[in-house]
Amino acid sequence: MRDADAVSFGTQPDDSDRLQHLDRLRTALVAWVIACHALLGYSAVGGWPYDEVNEVTFAPGTELLLMIIVGPSGLVIIGLFFFIAGLLTERSYRRHGWLRYIGGRVQRLGLPWLVSALALWPVAVWIAYRGAGRHVSLWWIFRHRDPFLDSGALWFALVLMIFSAVFATGTSLERIAARFGSSRSGARRRGPGPLTVTRLGGVVGAISLASFVVRIGVPVHSGQVGDLHIWWWPQCLGMFLLGIAAARRGWDTHLPPRVRRGCGVAALVTLAVAPVLAVASGLRDDLHGVGPFLGGWHWQSLVAGTIEATLLVTSSIWLVGAAERHLAGTGRRVSVWTGAAFAAFVIQGPVLMVLSTVARLLQVPAEVKAPLVAVAAIVLSFWLGGLIAAFFRSRAKVGSGDGRPATALGS
Repeated sequence: MRDADAVSFGTQPDDSDRLQHLDRLRTALVAWVIACHALLGYSAVGGWPYDEVNEVTFAPGTELLLMIIVGPSGLVIIGLFFFIAGLLTERSYRRHGWLRYIGGRVQRLGLPWLVSALALWPVAVWIAYRGAGRHVSLWWIFRHRDPFLDSGALWFALVLMIFSAVFATGTSLERIAARFGSSRSGARRRGPGPLTVTRLGGVVGAISLASFVVRIGVPVHSGQVGDLHIWWWPQCLGMFLLGIAAARRGWDTHLPPRVRRGCGVAALVTLAVAPVLAVASGLRDDLHGVGPFLGGWHWQSLVAGTIEATLLVTSSIWLVGAAERHLAGTGRRVSVWTGAAFAAFVIQGPVLMVLSTVARLLQVPAEVKAPLVAVAAIVLSFWLGGLIAAFFRSRAKVGSGDGRPATALGS
């Protein structure tokens, strides 16, 4: 996590190789997200905006298989990104201080979101619409397509920037208050207690309940200005805070094996139980009756939120532990991919829309076309991301004068 990681998910990790596994994990997650978006663009169920104009869709059997493979990861992957961000947040805050930390978040997260919402994503959607024979203007896409200020996948960056800014401000105020209080009382603060099974269960319960309450008014897949996925905020915030708490207990560098194994077993049990509960609740493979699971004052929404939170917490912890065991190696080629990861995440939307539009020329089924688009999008996004990362690293080196990157994306 040296120069190659200057463009990152809102953090500039410590130079220690002990955190390499986190960079490699989120790089793999970026590639998986790109592939899933490519596949969902040809899904009848939807989940990626190319489904608004797709020319072919999967057969029902393929659609069901896609739901089985991609569905569980869709419940986990965003929360896992926030968990990793939380693991790295306090380390970055301590190194930079409040002002530089906030400025860095705006540069690395806020500016990419703004550029995507105002330019990159509207242009990408317009290209896809025109390729499908819909003669609409770029202004119509920007002004009338719902939701307004949609940024594609970059809503994640704006929400993480908000959470990070609130955390940094709250921490600064807490330290000021603690310094003032300790000068008067001389009291010493205790270190954090262990993250026990009971406490992790409390996190699951809190995320479940908060998700249920939020989704009464903001159901899953409802649109808001900026497409901020507010129905996901409870899990995003919960995992971000869990990551901060876990880092304070050293889980960013080493996850206790007993915790990793226990969470892995719990995740497998949840995956096995979830389909049974779904069928027993009346959900079918054609998604008939899915409405109550998405929100509102329905017991199905509470059950869905509980399964989602359980799978999210347990699988996220297990994946971080597995990454520590298997993804901690070094290598120049791997470093290039990790350095390009965030830029690849930023530009994946336009890349996918353009490639899918070009692929309209191929008279082949979706089962052939979608994987081709997925592979091409991963390669092209990371290649372009590497060029973007190299450009900003070179600018940062010139600006800092010491060969180290002064800032990241947007510097």
